[in-house]
Amino acid sequence: MKFTKMQGLGNDYIYVDCTREALDNPSDIAKKVSDRHFGIGSDGLVLILPSQKADFRMRMFNSDGSESEMCGNAIRCVGKYVYDNGLTDKKVVNIETLAGIKVLTLTTENGEVVLVRVDMGEPILVPEDIPVDSAKDRFISEPVSIDNYEFKVTAVSMGNPHAVSYIDNVADFPLSQIGPKMETNKLFPRKVNAEFVQIIDRNTLKMRVWERGAGETLACGTGACAVLVASVLNNVSERAAAIKLLGGELFIEWSEKDNHVYMTGPAVKVFDGEINI
Repeated sequence: MKFTKMQGLGNDYIYVDCTREALDNPSDIAKKVSDRHFGIGSDGLVLILPSQKADFRMRMFNSDGSESEMCGNAIRCVGKYVYDNGLTDKKVVNIETLAGIKVLTLTTENGEVVLVRVDMGEPILVPEDIPVDSAKDRFISEPVSIDNYEFKVTAVSMGNPHAVSYIDNVADFPLSQIGPKMETNKLFPRKVNAEFVQIIDRNTLKMRVWERGAGETLACGTGACAVLVASVLNNVSERAAAIKLLGGELFIEWSEKDNHVYMTGPAVKVFDGEINI
């Protein structure tokens, strides 16, 4: 299997061009290639496929083999892959995902993509659509107890479910203890991505993320979008802010004009390779 390893803010995936070759059992392959000791090492596997609805279709699998609806960091890298490898010459590219069609605007330097702006669509706030087990119209700043902590959780879907909580200091937060328990909390029937956020100011937020099916990662694009939406709903940030993650920074905007969330960030190729699967 030929592959390219790419990363967006350290959120790294193995990318396979399935416009040219078929790939059987992607769930099993994701587990194998993601292993950082016996495989290539990644947060998961991304397939780039033909689409009947858009320019390309993306499927992504977490390191545990589960398929996820969307990944903001991964889709930026898909945009870079298809342009840099000559699969398209468009600088506005439509990508089909399980969370709908996303529109990517590519910024290039010397013929290569260096920055990608993604129209992530409208945030989903209705609990049953996120999904979160709640009879309320919105799930905003609701108390959730884990161990000796009580969190005020805001639930948002960006095509995949997120639970956003605010803490004083992300650096010393016991994410490996709390993250798995939030991910599998009975409130979330399809599990959840858990973001823990420190407010720097109304234009700057700092976060760590426990990703559903992957554990802590250096960055999560949909998570950063969910954090911005939750922060506006909780009136702790403006509608546009820099989101600081362990792997770097994303700029997120929740537009009042169309209610869409826009994410801007880098996409980087690490290396090409082949592996016997």
